[in-house]
Amino acid sequence: MIKKSITAIFSVALVCLATSVFAEEKPLRIGWVYAMANAPAVIADKKGFYAAEGLNVDLKSFNDGPLLQQAVAAGDLDVAYVGSPPVYHWFSRGLESKILAQVNYGQAAVIANQKSPVITVSDLRGKKLAGVAKGSGMDVLLRGYVLKEKARLDPDQDLSIINMPAGNMNAALEHNEVDAAFSWEPFVSQSLLRGSSKLVLDVNKELPQYPWYVVIALPKTLKSRPEEVTKLLRAHLKAIAFLQSNPEESNQIIAEAFKLETTQGANGKTIKPEEIVQEARKRMGWSARLDTKDLQFIQRLMDYSLSLGFINKPLKVEQVVDTSFLQRAEQSLSK
Repeated sequence: MIKKSITAIFSVALVCLATSVFAEEKPLRIGWVYAMANAPAVIADKKGFYAAEGLNVDLKSFNDGPLLQQAVAAGDLDVAYVGSPPVYHWFSRGLESKILAQVNYGQAAVIANQKSPVITVSDLRGKKLAGVAKGSGMDVLLRGYVLKEKARLDPDQDLSIINMPAGNMNAALEHNEVDAAFSWEPFVSQSLLRGSSKLVLDVNKELPQYPWYVVIALPKTLKSRPEEVTKLLRAHLKAIAFLQSNPEESNQIIAEAFKLETTQGANGKTIKPEEIVQEARKRMGWSARLDTKDLQFIQRLMDYSLSLGFINKPLKVEQVVDTSFLQRAEQSLSK
């Protein structure tokens, strides 16, 4: 009888030990939108910052924010690097993920064919503009700020917005299939350096250091894995510091990660992949902090979405932001 009891206790102990080991080895599943602006996720992985924090991560890229948010909703991700509009759009529908930190600022621009008569965004009236899916994060910025506020145009009546992947926009411009494109990096820099297009509007110049991609997590993740979330944000901070202090090496890592190729400029000059990244830095950069002005801009985006009918009730930025984990990460790094 005693022997059986000891055996049973030993079996239970083994099960508990196995469960504990499994919990420790369970990877933190991180999704990120495949955009140069999300380079901190790539840098943190390539430079070993996740590993240095003792994190076991499973890093997955997604072609756009809506696809990534679907993965978050399905419980396939624990943390994500995504634009803020998809976050609060889904929040309004019941998926209450929290914005923890900023990833980047800038990235978007309106470009036109070098020979196009389009000089300012107001010239887009009656024209064809390449854009992305209606209701997506970049579409909110396009319709709410670029067209309605900046150009004083009705996005549904004053021009035609042609939905296409950003990777196809440069070719569409060169073949005169559209008059202009609302694109982002590295596509903007690739087109400008080739000499096939001209810059019509640099959004970052008009709205200096406007926040775009953010790090988010579900309340479930924040509750069950708080230490790992803080460690992830420490790695995130390290990656941003590396991007800022090591531009040449980070440009090479980015060029390789995004499979940028050597191209020819209008003057026949060979343009290296790292030069495309360096050009992109003129319109974008990286930061983790969410200051008052950043929160005000996210609120502005929320108001755009409400006026455009993408959300059906007013939201306040305080409902979707929690910077306490970032503060812990910053404090622990400064010690």
